[in-house]
Amino acid sequence: MFTMTVIGYVKSPYADTAEVPKGLGTKHEAEGVLEILPQFDEGLTDIEGFSHLFVVWLFHRSQGFQLLGTPPSDDRPHGVFATRSPRRPNPIGLTVVELSRREGSRLYVRGVDMLDGTPILDIKPYLSSIPAESLRRGWLEQAEIRKGRH
Repeated sequence: MFTMTVIGYVKSPYADTAEVPKGLGTKHEAEGVLEILPQFDEGLTDIEGFSHLFVVWLFHRSQGFQLLGTPPSDDRPHGVFATRSPRRPNPIGLTVVELSRREGSRLYVRGVDMLDGTPILDIKPYLSSIPAESLRRGWLEQAEIRKGRH
């Protein structure tokens, strides 16, 4: 068994999963704060130079998992590993946020899709060498075409 260490918590406008925007064309623009625990503050050194961050977090309210499910953005079932479903064998979430500013151990960000109080497992600078034109969006692109949103 592997044990994770929580490094902080999310301050978010969302108290319930029903409040988090979902579906095709959804843009996550909500502002929030990543509050890092004092013992990990030194790990934030030089983070201000990055515009975007990967946030690895825990679906702390999710129970059990489902390998096949129908997401809110499509009417067809897909494998859990092809979705962002919280019902996963390991309830780990990943979100890219825009860093607005740092104040001590608080990171003010835009683009949160986590619930208030969500435990943070890790933060990494967003770096990608993959050009946007090379990215594929899988079944999401097909769902958008079916619903006339492409």
